[in-house]
Amino acid sequence: MPQWNSTLLRAGSFRLDGGSMFGVVPRAVWSRLVSPDEDNCIPLQTNCLLLEMGGSRVLIETGNGSKWSDKERTIFGMQDRTIETALGEVGVSTDQIDLVILTHLHFDHAGGLTRLAPGGELVSTFPSAEIIVQQREWDDAMANRSTMSATYLRSHLDPIASQVRCIGGETTIIEGIEAIPTPGHTWGHQSILIDDVNGPTCFTGDLLPTLNHAGRSWSMGYDMLPHETLLTKQRMLSQAVENGWRLILDHEPGDAVVTVESDQRKNWFSLVPEQAG
Repeated sequence: MPQWNSTLLRAGSFRLDGGSMFGVVPRAVWSRLVSPDEDNCIPLQTNCLLLEMGGSRVLIETGNGSKWSDKERTIFGMQDRTIETALGEVGVSTDQIDLVILTHLHFDHAGGLTRLAPGGELVSTFPSAEIIVQQREWDDAMANRSTMSATYLRSHLDPIASQVRCIGGETTIIEGIEAIPTPGHTWGHQSILIDDVNGPTCFTGDLLPTLNHAGRSWSMGYDMLPHETLLTKQRMLSQAVENGWRLILDHEPGDAVVTVESDQRKNWFSLVPEQAG
């Protein structure tokens, strides 16, 4: 059976508050692993995944996009780089993408869905693509159900509404690509399991944003359901060990492709960068 060829794309670095990224973990602990800047922010990346097979192209995530003011770019430390830049570097144009899959609709994942046209109007970045998201996530985004008032932005979503196909629960999106509900960060968050030529690969979204989020309590202050994140993470890591999944971490600025090992000493799991294997 044919399998998907995957290419990791870096759609642009940015930064967020370290305390918010690590929730209940004290700065004295998390700062041993990642050094914050003078504003207490830590470096992050918007990792996306391009999948290709038999002439079909699928994109997972779209990054922050390009529609930000100079002030907003400064606040978030956004690199002047987008998913369009990253695709262009591998010889793919945005109108060649057939399918876009989002783990959820926060701006650092869905911002690249739209762009400003020369005339100033908002248009779809991927005009030929169907866009896939969980129905619960779409409904919550439309209603702005979040503790963060400016993370579900209609400027990213309204122009592409006619392209969206909402799915419910665990679903085969297309042959070799499965949606797995992974609630916690949001109610409608999903991870994507791919039948990859390099082995079964799971794009985990904000369930495991970086290498430093594997621990039990190492979850984000942005999570809507912190305890659900813990349970979902435990289930995901167990499945990864049992089934030999590679994981792709969406905000890891370093080695974003990892394998999972059982840590008998801690009765938990550890992430091992693939390049170190």
